[in-house]
Amino acid sequence: MARSRAKDYDDKRLFILHRSAQLFAESGYVGTPMNTIADACRVSKALLYHYYPDKEAILFDILSSHLEKLVAAVQKADEETTNPQARFKTIVATLLELYRHADAEHQVQIGSLKLLPKDKQEPLLAKERVLVDMLADALAAARPSVSHKRILKPLTMSVFGMLNWHYLWFREGGSMTRAEYADLVTRLVLAGAADAAAAVSRANGKSKPASKSRQKELL
Repeated sequence: MARSRAKDYDDKRLFILHRSAQLFAESGYVGTPMNTIADACRVSKALLYHYYPDKEAILFDILSSHLEKLVAAVQKADEETTNPQARFKTIVATLLELYRHADAEHQVQIGSLKLLPKDKQEPLLAKERVLVDMLADALAAARPSVSHKRILKPLTMSVFGMLNWHYLWFREGGSMTRAEYADLVTRLVLAGAADAAAAVSRANGKSKPASKSRQKELL
């Protein structure tokens, strides 16, 4: 007879995922055995196996749960306003806020997703692509001059670079709040996007220097 689930099964599972993410971020996925996870979660190894058959399943669930939260929140933020500039800023601010208590999960996403088998990587990469596409669409709507894929993808990934690596230096209570950093990123990107697109085009001999009309795109 299969073992029944306890009423707090989901809470315990989420605790295991979060604690495992912390361990993977601190010691690496490869360097963290199941015994260490069980000890850190204050459960027996047998009970840990009741929740997850192996470490690979834990890693997959950490990343899947984390990315699902990001996608759902960004989709909601994307629908909150029709103003292009406000839409872009809302998505940036939403991502930064979601990272507030998920530094470990975020580090594991960056460093350990590639350690999963290819068939398990694909659904996670698909979720990442959804995030990239939503941010790219918002950026292109806010600054139509960067809608060409030659410049749009590099700009989009540069935004993710500013957001994804902020945990290396950002400290709560420091000189800047998350909201202020979201505003800074938004202004840097939107103010410089048109000039960047024009510079790339000129370097490839595809356009003349940007006209004064581009000033309308600045904040």
